[in-house]
Amino acid sequence: MIIPIRCFSCNKPIAHLYPEFKKQITEGKEPLKILEELGVERYCCRAMFLGQVDLIDEVAKFKKF
Repeated sequence: MIIPIRCFSCNKPIAHLYPEFKKQITEGKEPLKILEELGVERYCCRAMFLGQVDLIDEVAKFKKF
């Protein structure tokens, strides 16, 4: 739901790159080119970006106990 601060596998900080990644995705750029420009080379970090699904709007509909 929320991009992690660090990659789970290699512990590299990645959260600061996500807003730029999302901005360029909405502009229509290809994800792999964006990741290369941002310097994300490891497959574990790339999986964090490519596997991210924003569900916060869906979860916010439900009440807390």
